[in-house]
Amino acid sequence: MKKIKFLIWVLILQSCSGQIKKVNGVSFVASRERINQNHVSPIVNLNANYAAIMPFGFLKEVNSPNIIFNTQRQWYGETEQGAKQYIKELKKQKIKIMLKPQIWVWRGAFTGLIKMNNENDWKTLETSYLEFILKYAKLAQELKVDIFCIGTELETFINNRPAYWKNLIKEVRNVYKGKLTYAANWDEYTRTPFWAYLDFIGIDAYFPISENKTPSVEDCLEGWQTHFFEIKENHEKFNKPVLFTEFGYRSVDYTAKEPWKSDRSMNQVNLKAQANATKALFEIFWKQEWFAGGFVWKWFHNHERAGGIDNTRFTPQNKPAQAVISNQFNMDY
Repeated sequence: MKKIKFLIWVLILQSCSGQIKKVNGVSFVASRERINQNHVSPIVNLNANYAAIMPFGFLKEVNSPNIIFNTQRQWYGETEQGAKQYIKELKKQKIKIMLKPQIWVWRGAFTGLIKMNNENDWKTLETSYLEFILKYAKLAQELKVDIFCIGTELETFINNRPAYWKNLIKEVRNVYKGKLTYAANWDEYTRTPFWAYLDFIGIDAYFPISENKTPSVEDCLEGWQTHFFEIKENHEKFNKPVLFTEFGYRSVDYTAKEPWKSDRSMNQVNLKAQANATKALFEIFWKQEWFAGGFVWKWFHNHERAGGIDNTRFTPQNKPAQAVISNQFNMDY
């Protein structure tokens, strides 16, 4: 019975086709330095057509109200000047852009837990975040960026201040005329209250899909079933295309069990697990006409030194998963 259900599921996937051109993107990691054509050419060679540029703002704690951003103490690529230079260099080689300003809490605390202790601090955070986002929304408009992301994995902030976020969207639309999204965590997107006001349902797609050490493509396809239909249902509810604002897997054992984990104790290299999980995601979603595409997490500018067969991190660079991605990005439906 399980095999029959799986075969029916595969037939459902195969019957779906539609939108010809997807967002075939990479999440381009900010560095200390300027980039040039040599840093962009590997993205072109990957057959990618988009890159997410990610300037950063910083909070000292999850209850700190003041966002520190665009300072000389930051890496070049994390600043307004750096983001501008990266975008211009990428656009020279016909790579489209999603500008995705993000918050980082020192010591890596999860941004979804950002919550203020009192009303005054909430007001301070709201003012600070508006300044942060509008700075980059104006840059997005200046450089004619294709997609702008208004935030990443900020569920508690949104839950506590829903009216603020709807007003934020209005403020952004006053200065930026392109497409808008928000990057909701995989376990957050069904509760995000403002999809109706955006152009894409954005999901950081770290869904758990297999508990196997080296999941096969078939394992991962089966593990996607419940998530797939929930995502499709959310698309139908709002009649908005779905965009994976981040997706990817580490090249480690059990990579598909809890894909969001970046725990350095997970140190057993497993290139096949990463490649299989990536291939399954493509097989399911890239065939759907309601699915807009997505951005691989993550891609470093120094391609010749990034990743490699001994690397356990998310990047697919110089690993078998890179070929899986390149082949998919080269397809049209």
